This record gives sequence, C-alpha cells and structure tokens, in this order.
Amino acid sequence: MLKITKVKRNSIAKELGLEVGDEILSFDGLPCEDELDLLYYTETDGFTLTVRDHRTGEEASVEVEKEEGEALGVEIEKSNAIRTCRNRCLFCFVDQMPEGLRESLYVKDDDYAMSFTCGNFVTLTNLSDEGLERIVRLQLSPLYVSVHTMNGKLREKLLRNRFAGRIAAQIDKLCKGGIQMHCQAVIVPNENDGEELAYTARELFKYYPAVRDLACVPTGITKYRDGLHYIPDVDKQYSEKLLDLVDSLNAEFGVNFLLPADEYFVKAEREMKGTAFYGDFEQIENGIGLTSKFHAEAYEALATLPENYALKKPKRSLLVSGVSAAKTNAKLVRACNARIGGLQAELLPVVNDFFGETVTCTGLLTGRDIATAVERYREGGGAFDELVLAGNTMKEFEDIFLCGMTLAELKERLGFENIRVNRNGGYGFIEILAKR
Repeated sequence: MLKITKVKRNSIAKELGLEVGDEILSFDGLPCEDELDLLYYTETDGFTLTVRDHRTGEEASVEVEKEEGEALGVEIEKSNAIRTCRNRCLFCFVDQMPEGLRESLYVKDDDYAMSFTCGNFVTLTNLSDEGLERIVRLQLSPLYVSVHTMNGKLREKLLRNRFAGRIAAQIDKLCKGGIQMHCQAVIVPNENDGEELAYTARELFKYYPAVRDLACVPTGITKYRDGLHYIPDVDKQYSEKLLDLVDSLNAEFGVNFLLPADEYFVKAEREMKGTAFYGDFEQIENGIGLTSKFHAEAYEALATLPENYALKKPKRSLLVSGVSAAKTNAKLVRACNARIGGLQAELLPVVNDFFGETVTCTGLLTGRDIATAVERYREGGGAFDELVLAGNTMKEFEDIFLCGMTLAELKERLGFENIRVNRNGGYGFIEILAKR
C-alpha cells in the first residue's frame, strides 16, 4: 500500500481524481510494497490501478494509459522500514564495533531495494520465492550480492544461517529472469579462499555476463572481537598468493571477472592494476580500484596545470591519510611538490586506534584519531597552513565522522579553521593543493 502525500497539477493522477490521503493498493492486481512499484510502472505504457478513497474507504480500479516513462504524478509517504539481516556471519563488521556510535551504524540492512537503488550488498537469505519473483517482475537490476561462496554447506557455516545454502538456485533464478549482478566474496582465510574461491569464481562465471564480476574483499578485523570467531589478518605472502590466483582465474576466463580489493595490493607490496582493469569501476564503493582511479585523475589534473605553475604564496599542506593509503600516495605527493611551485605537501599517516591497528584504510578513520594524530604532529614541531581530509572519512552528505565528532568540533579541538575536505577524488585533491 502506498499512501499519497502529494498530487501534481496537470498530471495523470489529477485527471483520475486522486487526492492526498488516498492509498494505492495495487498495480495490475499485484499488491504494492514500496516506491519500487511506482517507479516500475512509471516506465510502462499502461496498467490497472486500484485505489482506496481516503474519505469513504471504498476501493476502485481504473485502466491507465500513458506514454512510457510518463510519471503518474504523485508523491507517496516514505517508509523508514528496511529489510534487515537474518545472518550471524563469522566476519560481520557490525558485530566488531564499539558502543556509542551513531545508531544507524548498528543497523544490519539486507534489503534488495537498497541494493538496487544504493548499491548496498545483500545476501538474499531473507527472501522467499515470492521476493525473488518480485525482483524479476520489477526488473530490479543490477543487484549487488554478497555471495561469499557457492559451496552451499560452507555458506551456511560462514553466514550461520541454515537457509544460506540456497544461493546457487537463487543466482540461477535471477539470471534467468534477466537480472544482472555484481557479486562479492568477503575472504576468510582458510575458509572460502584458495580452491574454494576458485570453485566460487568458476560457478559464477557460468552466468557471465549476467553476473558481471566477483569482488574479493578481505575481512575487516577490528580490536573488538572478544568472544567472536577467530579470523587471522592477512600478510604479504597471503596477499601475493591470492593475487596470483586472481590473475590465473582471469586468464582462464579471458576477462577481468575477479576484482581484488586494493588492500591486497598494498599488503603484497605490488603495483595497483591500471584503470582499464576495472572497466566502469562498478565496485569502487567496495574498495575495488579506488586507488587506481584516484591516481589517474590526480596525475591527469596535475598535467593540465600551466608550465612553471606556482602558488601566489607558499603553503604547507598536511594530508591526512590511513596507513595503507599513505604507502600508495607517497609518490603522488612528491610529484605534486615538484610540479606546483611553492607547495610543501606532507602526508600524515593516522593509526586507527579507534577500531585497532589492523584497520588501515582512510575511510574508517575517526575524528578522534585524526585530532590526536594532528596534535602529536604539532607537539613534534610540525606546522601547516591547511589540513586536507578525504571526503570518505565522513558521511556522504554530512560533515560528521564515524565516532560522532563533527567537522566543526574537530576545528574547535585543534583551534584551526583551514580544514579542506576533498569529496571529488583525484581531481579535487589537485584542485585543493593547487589553489592559490
């Protein structure tokens, strides 16, 4: 059921006499669940609409004819309800978070609607056959699916859910229904790696190109794992072995189907793949190809600066970075200092005390750890004219860190106002450093 909150003028809905408060019950006799139904039928050229009048409670059906893509002309009441996770995964990151963070960070969503609209990964374990049929009927494609393994018994073990072993049949049904998928496997050492990973990759590749790719992502391990299943961190040798397996399987498939997370290259001390390897970067939010794209953009932007480019006034830029990114960005920062006259940029690798030193990516740094690192830098005699932060250290549309500290609070604690936040990748990075 969709409750109407607004009817637009000169719209189909207005012509039909729909009013605020009326409830859309079904399209073509199929019950409405959420806004996805409305979005789908907007793309069709006609349907049967069943509505309940908010004044009388009476139900009526009407045939609607329209142009494809023409909106019905209503806005509906948004629901805050999401489909949540029913698994107890051995590697769950939410289970490893401390108390006192933003409430939303503890929500274990497993909602295919959010997978379709936002790119969130789902396991499909909370879906009935009717749910899968709805995905196919509404053509909610592409989806982002946390497969982890195609070995049903092993998947039941990893997700600790007796229904998790149905994944092969679910993938098959979705692919046959015309749904494209981006898949991921969170790699747990000695569980779904090695031959198990090879098996999973080969089984999924049978559905290529409906299954577009398979991301290989390391387990995120924080210091809050007391009482949880032991999972070892990965080292240089392990990462080398995994990257070699990925290269071997991709050679076998003839396409870059397996996409390893950037962290494996850092741990293995290997050069990142070039941007061509990642295609359209459809798994970049999963830490896949982010470094390569950032560097390509930054070097491109750097090359467009006029010859002998110099700042009007010399400045010292302190660049906050996670430990792993600092290793990969050192060469880029040297290139910036050499290319931009008057610039003295320096990386500040921040150890993640909040989650633990095993968490080395920039996106999981907290305001507290950044503040502490900058204070220690100053105590050691360091000075700077601007502090540059990566945009992914904060919420997408709000200046607030994972720990709850706001950007304003960070400025107040440091007693420093000139903090620049880069939310535009490599181009934004150069734009900030080259700003006169």
